[in-house]
Amino acid sequence: MPMLIESVPNFSEGRDRGRVDAIASAMQIPGVYLLDRETDADHNRCVITLVGDRGPLMEAVVRGVGRAAELIDLTKHSGAHPRLGATDVVPFIPLEGATLEDCVQMARQVGEEIWRRFRIPVYLYEAAATVPERQNLENIRRGQFEGLRSEIASNPARRPDFGEPCVHPTAGATVVGARKFLIAYNIYLNTPDVEIAKKVAKAVRFSTGGLRFVKAMGLPVKGLAQVSMNLTDFEQTPIARVFDLVKREAARYGVMPLSSEIVGLIPKKALEDAAGWFLQIENFDPSLILENRLAAVMGGKMEKLSAPTATPGGGSASAAAAAMAAGLCAMVAGMSRGKKDYLAYERQLSEALARLAQLREGLQAAIEADAGSYHAVLSANKAARQSSGGDPLVTEALKRATEIPLGVVEAAREVAAWGERLGPITNPRMASDLAVATALAQAAAQGALANVKINLDALTDESFRREVQGRLSRLP
Repeated sequence: MPMLIESVPNFSEGRDRGRVDAIASAMQIPGVYLLDRETDADHNRCVITLVGDRGPLMEAVVRGVGRAAELIDLTKHSGAHPRLGATDVVPFIPLEGATLEDCVQMARQVGEEIWRRFRIPVYLYEAAATVPERQNLENIRRGQFEGLRSEIASNPARRPDFGEPCVHPTAGATVVGARKFLIAYNIYLNTPDVEIAKKVAKAVRFSTGGLRFVKAMGLPVKGLAQVSMNLTDFEQTPIARVFDLVKREAARYGVMPLSSEIVGLIPKKALEDAAGWFLQIENFDPSLILENRLAAVMGGKMEKLSAPTATPGGGSASAAAAAMAAGLCAMVAGMSRGKKDYLAYERQLSEALARLAQLREGLQAAIEADAGSYHAVLSANKAARQSSGGDPLVTEALKRATEIPLGVVEAAREVAAWGERLGPITNPRMASDLAVATALAQAAAQGALANVKINLDALTDESFRREVQGRLSRLP
């Protein structure tokens, strides 16, 4: 079974989009998928989320480190976030089919390769650390690039795990390690006083008596004081508990949280837990979430699709494909809405999200409805054979069996149109997602149309037939 491993390299560049593009491009190789990219000008830092199998992922990361070394000069770099290197830190995180020990081995191989190819010294941290003091990233990054440059040759405790005791002249040093999933979570306070953020961070982080599995520091970002945090085990220290403590500590100084942000990706379970915490839903369970329930049901439907039974069949599959297409379009719109590069399209993106949600809901309902309409036709035919007055029941059942896929055709065509319209107003790096959405929607429309025609052929009601043909003729 192939391993699925995540890596989240942090690069010391968050202001020059061209440089970030070049680094991301260097890591896009077969077998590796770029899931997310976050940049912050105040931190002057970008975080890129990759997943892939062991070998391709290691090569992608090494290539990214090399490209960053070519483009980033730490002697000319400044930003709010502490940094040790052009590629500051590279963690490996096990997802599926992999263990933390697998990621430790990867970290060591990548660290050795970074030194061999680029002569950048490497330190190992977290689970890959060779000495206890280096389990904590903060200990390795003490003094940042400038402090390490002055001490690395004279202080044995600062000797790298790979390489000679001298920093790369412009790329510094890189920290590579293995860890569990981490949530990068920042809270902005409604004050520019960074000293308050530092005091709040001290109260929250574990190393100074705060919450277990929380690392925190206070920074000035966007003209505000920010409590910047890493949550290293959200299941044992939930994100909602962290927010509550920051809020209480901030109140001691007469301030409060203004907003918060996630850097990179976050597990769905973390947000489900937060919803249960803050809403205080007495019977809360992840299965109460519509999308979770649908995923569970659809998992079963996919198994049933291959079974030698009439339902679920092509009609349900068409509705499911169109629902997925609507979901993909919504994902692309949501990823661009609120980002500064797309503020001019805020209204269009909000409109898209609202309409796509309606379309997706209707298509999801059509998955079951299509199978139900087939069984209704069977029942009506059986009743017609058993009595002389059954024909009207058959006609009504066939009309219903026609209307459901007709609705899918209309919705799928609209989803495909949204896929085309979103292209010019969303992140161009998500063009492939829109291409998949459009192809799914077009296939769904074609499949549902075939169902419409089959049912229509069995109907003799000319008025109904003309109505259906009219609706089809008005489609784009």
